[in-house]
Amino acid sequence: MARLGIIAGAGALPGQIISACRDNGRDHYVLAFTGSADPDLLGNAPRKWIRIGNLSAALEEARKAGIEELVMVGKIPRPGILELIRDPRSAMFLTKVGTRILGDDNLLSAVVRELEETEGFRVISPESLLKELMAPAGHYGDVQPNANEMKDIRRGLVVVHELGRLDIGQAAIVQNGLVLGVEGAEGTDRLIERCIEYIDPGVSGGVLVKAAKPMQDRRIDLPAIGVSTVAAVAKAGLRGIAVEEDRALLVGKDEMIKAADLAKIFLFGVPFEC
Repeated sequence: MARLGIIAGAGALPGQIISACRDNGRDHYVLAFTGSADPDLLGNAPRKWIRIGNLSAALEEARKAGIEELVMVGKIPRPGILELIRDPRSAMFLTKVGTRILGDDNLLSAVVRELEETEGFRVISPESLLKELMAPAGHYGDVQPNANEMKDIRRGLVVVHELGRLDIGQAAIVQNGLVLGVEGAEGTDRLIERCIEYIDPGVSGGVLVKAAKPMQDRRIDLPAIGVSTVAAVAKAGLRGIAVEEDRALLVGKDEMIKAADLAKIFLFGVPFEC
């Protein structure tokens, strides 16, 4: 089997991919983003620390390590234009993508095309290595959303799908039909922090909704939730989290369910018919 290169950003997912490779005997090598990937979660996996603005060094290291397939996991920082133009290979890429750098999905899709069509790597999805990560339909713990919360979930899906069509973000917070905030470049945890002051503790309901973009490439940037998301939602006083069935990643599902049950909030996979 081809040697796998794990392009690792922030969060727990890179560590889970490494564990899956070990369990399955898959030869692997980690290209970890400096300042994003957590070294404690990478264990003793063979690795090289790379910078977002030095594409030349990253590609050289991948070839030196004998990597043929790549998987991109974890929150990867958006590069600044000044970072890119300092490196010749990155600057060439920038001239190719042009205004596509303005949207996360467009940018990542352009990166994948460059890696496959120009550089000769194969990019695979995290779910091909960890199928159990994909969100199933229904509630996962003891708590279920009520009728009013389901209305908020449906409202949130409409909003997030529109965000996705504009290539802006993948999450929204809704309480009793009112959209309290939508995700931009700051990420989900910062969205929750920003919305705390707008959440009415005297009103029931309130849900975080995360959903993939309508034309999402399943190999890159699928929405993900983990234990930290559960903790942030509980602290904010929201009632629960909803994601799309088979279009979101659950990182540490068992731990998430325990944390959600303890906090008395729901975790819900929205069926396709919703």
